[in-house]
Amino acid sequence: MAAPRTDTSRPSPARAGAARLSEGALYERVAERLRERILEHTLAPGSWIDEQALTAELGISRTPLREALKVLAAEGLVTMKLRRGAYVTEVSETDLSEVFHLLSLLESDAAASVALQASDAQLAELATLHQRLEATVADRDAFFGANERFHMRLLEIAGNRWRNQMVADLRRVMKLYRHHSLFKQGRLEASLKEHRRIMAALKARNAPLAQQLVQQHLAHGKEAASRR
Repeated sequence: MAAPRTDTSRPSPARAGAARLSEGALYERVAERLRERILEHTLAPGSWIDEQALTAELGISRTPLREALKVLAAEGLVTMKLRRGAYVTEVSETDLSEVFHLLSLLESDAAASVALQASDAQLAELATLHQRLEATVADRDAFFGANERFHMRLLEIAGNRWRNQMVADLRRVMKLYRHHSLFKQGRLEASLKEHRRIMAALKARNAPLAQQLVQQHLAHGKEAASRR
């Protein structure tokens, strides 16, 4: 009796699962590559994203690229235009005002929570992050990175993952405008002074003051970013 034939026309469930995982990881890696270029302004705001050139450069098909573009569109970094393709988002004055408004609401609320609920160890961690700001004020890129780490750690300590995700997306959009804010003459030094007051309010566990100072901090950031 002949041995039963093995059907090789379809991948096994294990292989199919591996293929899906590989494809998923690919579009995420493509999204990360494009995200870096956008935030570094290698792909400038308002510029058209040439899908054909990118697929050739990265050695991929259109499918993972388009999935990556959907991810970036959801983050606000890419704008999809009907029958025209994908463009790097160009942040308008209205966009900037709306982003800062939401950041002020979300981050000031987080600061109030941290002042009331954070452990001494968590406040010490924020103090260490603040010291990095003090140490990097002469280096704009390093200061910008330390500033973001402080703000995001504050949110993590406050402990609302939905708020954290919203702020992360808003801050990505804000980075498209960063050369108009912290990089302006005198803004780094002013931002550092504001951080000192915020840190003092957190250590004093003064929730209303911490909330107010974060609101003022972001209002000043918006004002600096809006100047021409």
